[in-house]
Amino acid sequence: MGEFWPVPDVLTYLAGSWRAERSVRDLASGAAGADGEFSGTTAFGPLEGGGLLHQESGTFVWQGVPRPAERTLRFLPGAARGTADVRFADGRPFHDLDLTSGRHIADHPCSADLYRGEFTVLDEDHWRTVWRVRGPAKNLVLTTDYAREG
Repeated sequence: MGEFWPVPDVLTYLAGSWRAERSVRDLASGAAGADGEFSGTTAFGPLEGGGLLHQESGTFVWQGVPRPAERTLRFLPGAARGTADVRFADGRPFHDLDLTSGRHIADHPCSADLYRGEFTVLDEDHWRTVWRVRGPAKNLVLTTDYAREG
């Protein structure tokens, strides 16, 4: 993909509704069918006090079994202008997010596993996240492509 698309203000860029398509690869299993996919919508709406409420909902298919899936995050204004402090729904810290260069790497330790996220902005209506999860409990790659909805 080569070039990244710089975003001067991540909260302004993300506001609105996005189509989300995610693939989940279990690298530890090696078994056929140990992959999954999510298809749904991610909405970034105003959060009281500033920031955005991230609400994702859709269908997750794992080993051929579909089930409803959802998650909620808070994207708060970050320490530097145009950045975000991403938190879980209950307020616990998740990661920082700075897309001023169009690309960002963030780490999140979870017990003995490490989540490393790479965020890339492709253009004004498309961005991607790739989370690599490694540790004693997990060895996964989660790739999500986002496309802005009309």
